[in-house]
Amino acid sequence: MNPSPTEITGAVLFGLAILHTFACSRFQHLSHRFKSGSVFENLFHLLSEVEAVFGIWAGILVLFMACQVGLPQTITYLEKQNFTEPMFVFAIMTVAATTPVISVARGLILLLAKAIPLHRELSIYFTSLLIGPLLGSFITEPAAMTVTAILLLKRYYERDVSSTFKYVTIAVLFVNVSIGGTLTPFAAPPVLMVANAWNWDLGFMLANFGWKAAIAVAINAFLAAMILKKELLRLEHFETSPVRESAIPAWVKVLHLAFLVLIVTFSHHAIIFMGIFLFFLGVTDLTKQWQEALRLRESLLVAFFLAGLVVLGGFQQWWLTPIIRSLTETPLFLGTTALTSITDNAALTYLGSQIANLADAFKYALVAGAVAGGGLTVIANAPNPAGYSILQAQFGPDGISPLRLFLTALPPTLIAMSCLWFL
Repeated sequence: MNPSPTEITGAVLFGLAILHTFACSRFQHLSHRFKSGSVFENLFHLLSEVEAVFGIWAGILVLFMACQVGLPQTITYLEKQNFTEPMFVFAIMTVAATTPVISVARGLILLLAKAIPLHRELSIYFTSLLIGPLLGSFITEPAAMTVTAILLLKRYYERDVSSTFKYVTIAVLFVNVSIGGTLTPFAAPPVLMVANAWNWDLGFMLANFGWKAAIAVAINAFLAAMILKKELLRLEHFETSPVRESAIPAWVKVLHLAFLVLIVTFSHHAIIFMGIFLFFLGVTDLTKQWQEALRLRESLLVAFFLAGLVVLGGFQQWWLTPIIRSLTETPLFLGTTALTSITDNAALTYLGSQIANLADAFKYALVAGAVAGGGLTVIANAPNPAGYSILQAQFGPDGISPLRLFLTALPPTLIAMSCLWFL
């Protein structure tokens, strides 16, 4: 292992970016010491945005590379990186967050909740954390995260619920979305990275991952509902949307769902799905009487976050690959789950796909660990920044505590690990 100076710098900056995510609340406090609207107030506020962290440090890396190896080589490196996923997440998050799509999702969850033999509010909460994440196997995890987070925001987070309620809910949401996309080979980023290389088709995913993940998702959702039972029973239904859903014409809902399906269908082809997205923007302008404001800022910040991960992630292979190669199945499963908390799980599975002649048990351990640990931190799974962006304002001026999120996500993560490893 002989890393180049650029690789060492990339790893150091990656580590600093991780530390930065834990210091965001400190930057938020610093921003209040300066005059509102001043340059320094805006600067520290920007540094307190978790979604901006990896983009900022990626920019520092690019500047360093330009000075160290020259601009042409830096441009060559950037052009070799694949930014399709950040672009896709930007498009799908914007579409999934529209009022007509949320209306359909809410209607589906309310309908299914009626079949659950629990108190109505318990049923709705349970169904939201069950069906929402499992939808990620079909409309992709970023879309499922966006839809479910907005539903939870409108029904619970905008009300006077406790911090325990908020952390338990977001922790289970992150874990369930990470494993809920494994019923199919195209929806979860860590699975997508290896599906073609290892010939994992729909049948394989359902037989080896899907049913286990569905059980874990159901257990986590049910336990969360039971833990928060007293608080849920105190909540009463209320109308939150400024747009009456019954007033949205069926053709508007169908049209939005069609755009969602088309963008998912062409998710590997940025030129096509971005073209579709531009047409979608035109349609939202035509149908603005049934729309709320598009979440373009949140979507752009999440895309910026993921693009920063792509840039920084290109220089982590020199230390990640030897770790992956040195482990056997059980240590690999446990190690990958832990490593996922400090790096994107799709990056880990991608590195694994580059190792030749892997045993099937090794492949399973790698991916199972990657998806099981995907809810421990904001950076662990690509859709997490989307949920974070939507819900963070409800956690007060300090935002979401990375440590408390990690600790709260441990129990549902252990349940996911148990189902994926022992069933």
